[in-house]
Formats: sequence, C-alpha cells, structure tokens
Amino acid sequence: MKKYEQLDKGLDLDRNEIRQSVQEEYARVALEPEQGFHFHIGRTLLNMMDYKDEWIEELPESAIESFAGTGNPFSLGEIKPGYHVVDIGSGAGLDSLIAAQMAGKDGKVIGVDMTPAMLEKARRNAEKAGLDNVDFRQGYGEDLPIEDNWADVVISNGVLNLMPDKQAGLHEMARVLNKAGALQLGDILVKKEVPLSAKKDIELWSG
Repeated sequence: MKKYEQLDKGLDLDRNEIRQSVQEEYARVALEPEQGFHFHIGRTLLNMMDYKDEWIEELPESAIESFAGTGNPFSLGEIKPGYHVVDIGSGAGLDSLIAAQMAGKDGKVIGVDMTPAMLEKARRNAEKAGLDNVDFRQGYGEDLPIEDNWADVVISNGVLNLMPDKQAGLHEMARVLNKAGALQLGDILVKKEVPLSAKKDIELWSG
C-alpha cells in the first residue's frame, strides 16, 4: 500500500489506516453514544459550546446524543434564509439540521461524512425533524462530492484535525465556496509541533 505522501517522513501510517480508525471510533459514537468516550458528546458538549436552546428544541434526541465537535460554527454567524450550506464531517446531522432550519425552505444544506453509521443516523434524524432541504452524502473532506462554487457557507466542527491531508481539505472548502462565501470552522489548533511519537499513535488521530 502506498504511504500517504503528505504525512511526515518516518510516519508509518497511511490515509486508509487513519480513516479506518476514525470511522470505527465515530461509528461507536453513532451506535452507542451512552458508552462514554475520551471526548465530550451530546448535550454536555452543546452546553459547553453555547448552542442556543432555540436551535435544538425542535430536533430529535437522536441527533443530539451523537453530537461530537470542538466548537460552535454558528458563533461566527447564523445562516441566512436561502443560503446554500456545506457541512463537512456532518456526523449524526446536528449542525446540518440547525443550518437547514436557519436556511429555510429556499435554502439547501449538504452534509458530507465518510462513516456509514453516521450517515444513516443523520438521514433518519432529518426525516424525524421534517426537514427536506438537507441532503447527506458519503465522501471525504479532501474530495467533496459537491460542485464548484455551490456554497454560500461551509461549516465544519472538529473535522479538519482528523483529515490526513489538511491542505487538500482546505482547498476543497475553497473550491465549493462561491466568491462571496464564508468559512465557519470549529476546530483544534496547536501552538507547537506535535512530536512524531504522538503522530504515530493512531488513537490520537481518531479523536
């Protein structure tokens, strides 16, 4: 198997190994949210990230229980009616559903995720919420299944840090945004170089 060229020299991991680990972890978040994880999820996390009650009061509990992220992309601005929105790493669909409510019947939201269990749950959650202006597609952040210049806003919540090739992920965000579009990310930043020993720990890549 070809080593993933964007990873550091000496790092014996490839993109498929990283993606498989991430998928396995977030399949558990989708299917067994009650089991507990080394990161916060669900209502506990929503409260920590200052999500407004009115954003989630009409949404199913199954969308809330598997919510996992690192920030609040809507703190950078709420979605305007009629907007096209892309949610990268949409998970069980919470941020996509919030965006769909804000965008209204004239707007459209596309959520993209690579984990089948999350996609299935997100689609059920959209049906439960009665939202037909949101579509969930399987794909990778580095290769979005969306046309050029489609989005008014791209949101993502704790997903860029999970991508093996972050530069490719950012290029894809730029590609799908229109010229006046906005990027609203919640993610993790580090202020110093991550040691190679940590980069080789596959469990650290998955959450």
